[in-house]
Amino acid sequence: MNRKLETLTVGGGCFWCTEAVFNEVKGVEKVVSGYTGGIAPGRPTYREICSGLTGHAEVVQVTYNAAEIAYQDLLVIFMTTHNPTTLNRQGADAGTQYRSVIYYHNPKQKELAEVVLAEMAPYYTDPIVTELSPIGVFYDAEEEHQRFYQNNKTMGYCTVVIDPKLAKLRQMHADKLKSITA
Repeated sequence: MNRKLETLTVGGGCFWCTEAVFNEVKGVEKVVSGYTGGIAPGRPTYREICSGLTGHAEVVQVTYNAAEIAYQDLLVIFMTTHNPTTLNRQGADAGTQYRSVIYYHNPKQKELAEVVLAEMAPYYTDPIVTELSPIGVFYDAEEEHQRFYQNNKTMGYCTVVIDPKLAKLRQMHADKLKSITA
């Protein structure tokens, strides 16, 4: 199969949820939880990010095969598996580090993201507040945050918050998911 690897970087609240969602999507080769969009010098820590003082957002950086799935399809999945209408909040997680954000890597991604945001707006009662910004320095999160759902499926947060997001993903985007045997 033809491989054309590209990168998507988005934040939709806690990166544990967003990582779990994208790990199920066909064409996604790697998902790394991390931080970007802040002003603090040097590599920020999870504790510093959680303080809300660094300006960073919890994000995932997705490496995907554009020959298998389109950037726009990934954005639609992103927009429908978190709430893009709540400013700096996803469920009980509140603060700028939990903002809804799309970080574009080039002008074409910015243009496509603007189109997807406009197309998605009519599906929501409240206005979409998803930030659209150029990617800055991306920092991998600490190892305990990588593959969090995969490693902690029975943890309370995973069963109460992540499992319903995955159920919604599977219902709304079944045709875009990896097969069970993959």
